[in-house]
Amino acid sequence: MALDPALAAALDRAVDLHRDALTGLAKNIHAHPELRFEEHRAAGWVAELLTARGFTVERPLGGLATALRARAGHGGPRVAVLSEYDALPEIGHACGHNLIAAAGVGAFLAVASQLERTGGQVDLVGTPAEEGGGGKVILLDAGVFEGVDCAMMFHPFDRDLLAHPCLANLWLTMRFRGAPSHAAVAPWDGASALTACLQTFSLVDSQRVHFRDGVRVHGYVTDGGQAVNIIPERAACEFSVRARSLDELNRVRAVVERCARGAALAAGVEVEIVARRGYKDMRNNLALARELGRHLEGLGRHPRETDSRVGSGSTDMGDISHAVPSIHPWLAIVNEGEALCHQHAFARAAESDAGLETMLAAAKAMARTAMSFLTDAPLRAAVRAEFEASP
Repeated sequence: MALDPALAAALDRAVDLHRDALTGLAKNIHAHPELRFEEHRAAGWVAELLTARGFTVERPLGGLATALRARAGHGGPRVAVLSEYDALPEIGHACGHNLIAAAGVGAFLAVASQLERTGGQVDLVGTPAEEGGGGKVILLDAGVFEGVDCAMMFHPFDRDLLAHPCLANLWLTMRFRGAPSHAAVAPWDGASALTACLQTFSLVDSQRVHFRDGVRVHGYVTDGGQAVNIIPERAACEFSVRARSLDELNRVRAVVERCARGAALAAGVEVEIVARRGYKDMRNNLALARELGRHLEGLGRHPRETDSRVGSGSTDMGDISHAVPSIHPWLAIVNEGEALCHQHAFARAAESDAGLETMLAAAKAMARTAMSFLTDAPLRAAVRAEFEASP
């Protein structure tokens, strides 16, 4: 059942009503980037905007000081719209989380304005620390998403995609410990931790031929020794391991760990391997994603479902998608090929007029999609059936 055009228009007007506040929020967050779990100003600005419009804001939430939630409506199905607002070291909002934050708030305000007319519930959930902290995973474990029937957010990109994959991932830290000695006087008395560290990279590279399509393994040396004339007693590195499924992630993890142990054995040193929990792969709910696509078309955008020419990253929205039917569309804030996430040019685009217009379009499209879900029982049934059929 198509969304009532009058209701769609009312949602659009509600976003436009808050246009100045939403763009101001996006600009403020962009101008004051905060790293994972430190987004105190960003969370405060989101909370202030919502409070000024009559909503009660739960803060902190799920044990996280910079997480928050606002709710509207009662009874019926319940939609969660998610806002991220953490930044990256050195390059600030080069992932455009400032736009994600404002778009989520805009969609929430629009849906909330119509709930007396339609029924249903909507939550705005502020989710910190997507960049390596797993804020959504922590909130999920704390029960924040219990009772939610579907969840959604958008992410800036260089093209419009409805259901592009995101990879399961985790982080592995290897700490090597050997024996020091003078590198010129008695190198034979030493056991080089750095040799084992560097050989780990070589061994991982040798195994890439056995990785499935979509696997990504990349790392860097975090400790490469202490002085040039000392056989390094310690060295360390960190790897990010990504794959299209949890099963393949676990297989590749075992390969990478085996490489580290083999390198340590060859160099005659010890290795300690510590795994840091990552994110699950993204299960895009196509029934819901295609509904959002129809609304984007109505707003003058022409999204594709996915695009095999571009790679995939990872997001803690993947964990939400394994627990609740979810979507994570990508919407362009630059021309195709002009810039991508984690680049300086993308950070500049996240405060540009084009970026702000995409943020408003995302707010409208998510508001329309959330309202479709709340008012269309056959759509809800299709969304749920697809979710339950997921492996």
